[in-house]
Amino acid sequence: MKIQRKKSIPGQEKKLINRKMNILKGKVNRKDPKMMSIAATMDFGPVDFMAHISRHRGDIMMVATVEPVTLQPTATIINAVRLMSVAGIRRIPVTNAGTNRLEGMITSIDIIDFLGGGSKKLLIEKHYQDNFLIAMNAEIRSIMCDEVIYVNREAKIADVIKIMIEKNIGGIPVVNEAKVVCGICTDRDFLELIAGIPANKSISQYMSKTVEETPSDYTIEDAARIMVEKGYSQIPVMEGGMLLGIVTASDILEYIATGHAFEKMVTGNFHEVMKETVGSLTKRETIFVTPDVDLGRAAQIMISSGVNSLPVMENGVFCGIVTSRDILNAISE
Repeated sequence: MKIQRKKSIPGQEKKLINRKMNILKGKVNRKDPKMMSIAATMDFGPVDFMAHISRHRGDIMMVATVEPVTLQPTATIINAVRLMSVAGIRRIPVTNAGTNRLEGMITSIDIIDFLGGGSKKLLIEKHYQDNFLIAMNAEIRSIMCDEVIYVNREAKIADVIKIMIEKNIGGIPVVNEAKVVCGICTDRDFLELIAGIPANKSISQYMSKTVEETPSDYTIEDAARIMVEKGYSQIPVMEGGMLLGIVTASDILEYIATGHAFEKMVTGNFHEVMKETVGSLTKRETIFVTPDVDLGRAAQIMISSGVNSLPVMENGVFCGIVTSRDILNAISE
C-alpha cells in the first residue's frame, strides 16, 4: 500500500484559512510535508463496517453534529459563502428567525449554481444585470432549497444512511418535534465513525474510474457548470495528461470568501470574477492514494486531511477518484 503527498508552496492566504479552519474544526493539524507521513501501520485486524456501526446502534444524535451553524432566510449570500469557507462546511440549515423552525437549506452547490453553473445563474443575469456585488448581497432565500429532506432526532443510524444514499444527498438536518433544528448529519460524520477501521475492502472496488476532468486553463465558470450538470462537488484538474490537483466547490467559495474574486473586478460584472482559471485554485498540496488502500484507511485520511475526496494514482498515472459518498455506499452494503 502506498500513500503519497504532492508538494506545493503554501501561500500566506492559504495559511490563514487553514489556521481558521483548524481553530473552528479542531480536527486538522497540518505539519511540514517533509516531516509528515500518513502511511501509518494498522495495529488491528479487519472489521466489517456494519459490524462496527452496530456497536453504535441508536438514535442519529449519537453521530450527528449537535447545535449546527444555521442562517436566517434574510442572511446574504456572501455571508453564507464566508461562513462555509471559514468553518469548512458545505451546507447550512436555514431557520425561521422567530421560531427557529427549519425552512430550507443552502449548500455550496446552490451557490455554485448561482455563480454560473446552472439555471440559478439567470438571477444574476436578469435580476441583478450581471452585477456581482449586488448579487452577492442578495438574501439566501432567493437560491436556497426550500424542500428539505430531514429526519427527527429519534431516527436510526442505518435508516439515515439509507435515506442519504437513496436521495443522493451529502447531509441531512435533524429536527425535534417542533421542527427546530437540533443537529445535522453529513457523510463526514459517518467517515469519522469508521475512520481507521480496516474494512478488508480496497477503494478499487468503490472508486469512480470514469471521471470528468478539466484542463488547467478552464475558467471557474466552466468548472461550476460541470459541477452542476454532472452533480459533482470536485473535479480533477489535468495538464498534459498529468494530475495537477483537485478543484472543489469549496475552493471556489474560498476564492470568493478571501476577497480574491473582488480583486478581479473592473466593471463589477460577475463574468470578470468567474473567468479566472481553475489552475489558479489548485495550488494546495494534493494527497493521493493507490487503488489497494483500504476503505477504512481512506476514510481516516479524508478526516485527518480535511478533504472529501482523494485522487487515485497507479504507477504515476491518474486512474480515478474516491469520495466520501463512495465510502458511504460501502458502509451501506
